Amino acid sequence: MQLVAVAAGAALGALLLGMVVHAVVLRIGRRSVIARTLAARLKGPFRWILVTLAVQQVFVRSTGNDGWLQAMRTVLLLAVIACIGWLLAKVVLVVEDLLLEKFRVDVADNRHARRVRTQIIFLRRIALLVIALLTVGAMLWTFPEARVVGTGIFASAGLLSVVAGLAAQSSLSNVFAGLQLAFTDALRVDDVVVVEGEWGRIEEITLTYVVVHIWDDRRLVLPSTYFTSTPFEHWTRKDSQLLGVVLLEVDWRTDFDAMREELHRVVEADELWDHRVVVLQVTDAVNTFVQVRILVSAQDGPTIFDLRCHVREAMVRWLVASNPEGLPRLRLARPDEEEAAQAALRAERVQPAPAPGSHDPKAPRRTSGVPTPATQVLPPVQPDRRDDSLFTGSMEAVERSRAFAGPSEAEQADRVERMLREERERLEAEEREAVRRRFREEPDPALTTSVLPTVPEKRR
Repeated sequence: MQLVAVAAGAALGALLLGMVVHAVVLRIGRRSVIARTLAARLKGPFRWILVTLAVQQVFVRSTGNDGWLQAMRTVLLLAVIACIGWLLAKVVLVVEDLLLEKFRVDVADNRHARRVRTQIIFLRRIALLVIALLTVGAMLWTFPEARVVGTGIFASAGLLSVVAGLAAQSSLSNVFAGLQLAFTDALRVDDVVVVEGEWGRIEEITLTYVVVHIWDDRRLVLPSTYFTSTPFEHWTRKDSQLLGVVLLEVDWRTDFDAMREELHRVVEADELWDHRVVVLQVTDAVNTFVQVRILVSAQDGPTIFDLRCHVREAMVRWLVASNPEGLPRLRLARPDEEEAAQAALRAERVQPAPAPGSHDPKAPRRTSGVPTPATQVLPPVQPDRRDDSLFTGSMEAVERSRAFAGPSEAEQADRVERMLREERERLEAEEREAVRRRFREEPDPALTTSVLPTVPEKRR
């Protein structure tokens, strides 16, 4: 009973000491956010370490050798080790929160912040795993039986490493792939990607797998090796701005100039458009339809999806209401009717104008005194090239063309010159190596035979 009372007093004293240390830290670091955060988050594990350590020292310094005393010493030692591991894990979590607070992602340009946050989260997981392994290992090392087993394991480490490597080959490859993703900036948390035909956001990157939050709130879990061995679309690698495509199949009689004007009116009235790109192009004209491709731009993936839907709906409404002859039609014509129509069209084109003063009974009656010419030449249509070109017609289009045109002539000439220089250096190195090898195999007798000079005898 006396030992228990002493242990209780030691625990109470340690608890009071922990409270005093906590108050002192708060007093000293009242102007420091880091000090206040550490004091608030580490208060629990620090007090438990002091209490368990004080009680453990009481039982260690006791002179008894009873079985329950030995068991209490072992339990208290395990508790001290567990509390130390708890404290270290809390320190890692506090450091993570402080760093994540510094690199915020609720800003316009958050690419660097997302990269750093991904690495911080990955390092936190690794640190917690290492702390857990060290804590469990230290707890097991307190038992003599575990020490004997550990010694045997270390003695046969070579064979066991081979067996473990073969058994955990897939898991280790995923771990190394996760490290590669986190520290090569290949993938970041909140990146927008397209994998397995689905587009979504990178929600979590772990040591062995990556969680993709699909746009319809599904989660796609993929191993880390998927992103290092399989091509995927990365929509936010450099920035989040995107071009969206709207494809429409219309009739051959569609008024494309009026369609461009309506497209401009629609996108300029839509707040989702970022005022970068709006282009309407005829990309195909085969069979019975004409394919129209509309390109619009927006600041990110979700916005471009909604903008495409808005533009598609508005253009369909315009075709129905203002240009019904542009609606797609499937034409079926018999050969005799088609030949008759073509003959009538040719006859209409080659029909001469009536002579002055003559009257054509088939011509409509004029209602004014102004003569109407037989053929009226319409002015040529001058389309706005800014609306029908993606790589020409504007400064931004020209810059986009340069970006996709490949290296310039000077760069290509420099590449050719560098390749020739490297090839010449390689041939010279091979020639020197061949000469050196030939000299080693067939040494020159004149160089290997040493001829001592003859010293004339000194006359007496």
